Amino acid sequence: MIERLCIVGVGLIGGSLARAARRAGLCRRVVGVDADAANLQRAQALGVVDRGCADVAEGAKDADVVLIAVPVQATEAVLAALKPVWNSRAVYTDAGSTKVNVLEAAERVFGSLPANFVPGHPIAGAERSGVDASHADLFRHKRVILTPAAETAPAAVQRVAELWRGAGAEVSEMEPLRHDQVLAATSHLPHVAAFALVDMLGREDETEAIFRYAAGGFRDFTRIASSDAAMWRDICLANREPILQRIEGLRDELGQVAALIASGDGDALLQLFQRAKAARQRFLDLYENNHHAQ
Repeated sequence: MIERLCIVGVGLIGGSLARAARRAGLCRRVVGVDADAANLQRAQALGVVDRGCADVAEGAKDADVVLIAVPVQATEAVLAALKPVWNSRAVYTDAGSTKVNVLEAAERVFGSLPANFVPGHPIAGAERSGVDASHADLFRHKRVILTPAAETAPAAVQRVAELWRGAGAEVSEMEPLRHDQVLAATSHLPHVAAFALVDMLGREDETEAIFRYAAGGFRDFTRIASSDAAMWRDICLANREPILQRIEGLRDELGQVAALIASGDGDALLQLFQRAKAARQRFLDLYENNHHAQ
């Protein structure tokens, strides 16, 4: 049982973990820390947190477990604010979408990685943000990746894993750089592509006509372009090299498709589309099997 859970950043992710932990009886008391006073008041009114405060050190003092659920670019500042009250008996973790930069930030703040800091990433989200978007089932059947370093204490990893499992998530471990490379391909590149496509069409003269005649396929593909713009700016800057490599790969692939269309090579175009369709079906089959196995 966690006596005192501190959530730094009571938004979609932080608020949802607080709700899930409370519902599962994993903690006695939740303290929320948030720079947005209105959001913090809302969190208290909704019963997501028992107490709220604006000061990171004050909120985290005497906590058993601290979750840092802020935009990745703000993680270092939060770690620096936590440093004076860092407790060797507590466990600290984060929910950032990139991991190498978080480990580097911790090394800059502490000189070396604290054994009780467990970097993590819940692969769950929504287009809406803020505590009003949070709900206790957000992590149910979702994957949470923990990326401990060599210095990370196994007991700390276990405690964080138990918290996420208690919230309904499937927990796995991955090397930090590998995490950033995988997420660049499966999450970051699709978001960048969706933002770029909508921006391109949004700047065209006949925008209204284009959007008026857009069918379900356009809505499905571009849904993620409704995501939090500041958060995705931060992710792109934090995971710059892996994302740039994937953008180059997509640029090459689009070039090949353009060449096939230009040359009228219908057979090769069909083969490419069939390969892609089959690859997506493999993904769907794998997802369904994993989902039903839980």
